[in-house]
Amino acid sequence: MEGRKVAIVTAGGRGMGAAIARALAERDHALVLMSPGGSAEALAEELGAIGVNGSVTRAGDLEAAVAAAMDAHGRVDAVANNAGFPPKGELLDIPDEDWRDGLDMVLLNVIRMARLVTPIMVAQGGGAIVNISTYAAVEPSPAYPVSATFRAGLSAFTKLYADRYAADGVRMNNILPGFIDTHGADDKVAEGIPARRYGTPEEVGETAAFLLSDGAGYITGQNLRIDGGLTRSV
Repeated sequence: MEGRKVAIVTAGGRGMGAAIARALAERDHALVLMSPGGSAEALAEELGAIGVNGSVTRAGDLEAAVAAAMDAHGRVDAVANNAGFPPKGELLDIPDEDWRDGLDMVLLNVIRMARLVTPIMVAQGGGAIVNISTYAAVEPSPAYPVSATFRAGLSAFTKLYADRYAADGVRMNNILPGFIDTHGADDKVAEGIPARRYGTPEEVGETAAFLLSDGAGYITGQNLRIDGGLTRSV
């Protein structure tokens, strides 16, 4: 692939999304950043990128982000699917509408984006997608029932996608963060993490940038935990 690589980052204005955007900008990617509320547009102005005001739960907004990349650069080499936090609650008290919101936010957003960018990536000879998931996808937590349920489904979709498109040079992987310090760390929680600290958004950003790079060209269909050793399953 010649010239600058083009990357789309959703929920790319704050926290882990912003860290991913900065890591990719440092590697000279041309960026399209999307989020509701204007934060992605503000960061895009700082980084010399394109900002789109939109939500991952709306198919039309995802289409607008991809269209912005294609109109400006004519290609999409990388996508980082980041999202907000789905609804929480007691398992059987969570209403149907919250389950539907969670489905849109953490699973259908990835599927919809894949429908949009995969034909582009296949036609140009390759590309990579990274989904920001959660450690609860492999060790479900009662504190995050909606997230754990649909992100376990995301792991299955990612494997199916990876198998289908690996021969076309298109890869998909998941990052499974543990406790990341985006809004302040809780010392009591940190004591239960083998690393004895929260992770940083920058550590997630650097890992995402690697998985989207040519150096990770033989990695696909994987769930990579960034959790300081929190999860116990092997």
